[in-house]
Amino acid sequence: MDNQYSPLIRQLGIELPIIGGPMYPCSNPELVAAVSEAGGIGVVQPISLTYVHGYDFREGLRHIRQFTNKPIGLNALIERSSKKYHQSMVRWVEIALEEGIRFFVTSLGKPNWVVRRVQKVGGVVYHDVTERKWALKAVDAGVDGLIAVNNRAGGHAGRKTHQMLFQELHDLNLPLICAGGVSTADQFRDVLELGYHGVQMGTRFIATDECSASTAYKQAIIAAGESDIVLSERITGIPVALIQTPYVRRIGTRAGFIARWMLKGGVTKTIMRTLYALTSLWKLKRALLHATGKMEFWQAGKSVGDINTIQSVKEIMAGFKRVFDKFS
Repeated sequence: MDNQYSPLIRQLGIELPIIGGPMYPCSNPELVAAVSEAGGIGVVQPISLTYVHGYDFREGLRHIRQFTNKPIGLNALIERSSKKYHQSMVRWVEIALEEGIRFFVTSLGKPNWVVRRVQKVGGVVYHDVTERKWALKAVDAGVDGLIAVNNRAGGHAGRKTHQMLFQELHDLNLPLICAGGVSTADQFRDVLELGYHGVQMGTRFIATDECSASTAYKQAIIAAGESDIVLSERITGIPVALIQTPYVRRIGTRAGFIARWMLKGGVTKTIMRTLYALTSLWKLKRALLHATGKMEFWQAGKSVGDINTIQSVKEIMAGFKRVFDKFS
């Protein structure tokens, strides 16, 4: 294939330029495998695999291999607010390489060490960016591609539209992936026509048969509109996109005065981020697996406005394939 999408497909060894976005807490093994099996590439979120779904990391990767032998990836969050967490991430990267994974999505930090280790064995590293200054740091680190996280994404959303990010980043001459706001084949076609090399999707894959999220979570995505997505500082200290629910409305979306003060410091920032992690990991896990209506803490992006049904990953990807075939 000699068209503009061949670098992404050639690098990853996939059929469709679609990355199944790594999601805490929604990336269960069956979902990761289903995205890869359908022609894209599913990406493992290691804390989801171990803490939420209860697998030993290596055994979890091998469990995914029961469902697909196609390429899968690993998400490496490389921020260093915790020495113990960084040590765990180094170990997870090593195990992933030993288990044959050659695609890594890095975020929240400088990807230098991941790039050096992964490229040494012929692997590929794409880095999440929300603006040009972070993209330039990633390019300087030697990454193989950029994932442009826009203001319609779930999780840690960016502040700029996908059009603005494309204009900022397309001259860097790396494969450029649109992350945020894509849940339909028509939207996929639109970003390809703009010039993106592919898409990363998360929210659309939550409302699927293969995702182990609770029925309440999936129905909340179906019921929500774009205006129901709000940014909350109360999970990690950095704004995270959530569905506005009575619970979220009650607790508010802004970090408290003391938390905001602590997040501005060095040592205090590390302490505050650790406290957020300890509480939010438990809350999000409970919201995923044990939804009761009393605690509704559901991450999602603005693409919820176009998600109206629960489908299989295979069905969703088939619609995207029909669009992509016209570009090939």
